[in-house]
Amino acid sequence: MSKSELINAIAGDSGESLAAVGRVLDSLAKRVGQSLKDGDNDVTIPGIGKLTVKPRAARNGRNPQTGEAMAIPASKAVTFKAVKALKDLVQ
Repeated sequence: MSKSELINAIAGDSGESLAAVGRVLDSLAKRVGQSLKDGDNDVTIPGIGKLTVKPRAARNGRNPQTGEAMAIPASKAVTFKAVKALKDLVQ
């Protein structure tokens, strides 16, 4: 489902305008990203799931084109875990 399809579906369900729903989705994405960036280790979206920031350790890797060994620096990754109700709905 694309963003525009999601906006149309939510607008149809809620009776809100497409513009209002689009602004809400944009705001949600902005706030979640900013919250994770500011140091919150996880953000829960009720009925959907939890976004969590997990550290990734520095490690050695290989350049797939040349085969040359290279150091991959430590970083942070965002992971997602769906709530049980959403998992059950998909089954």
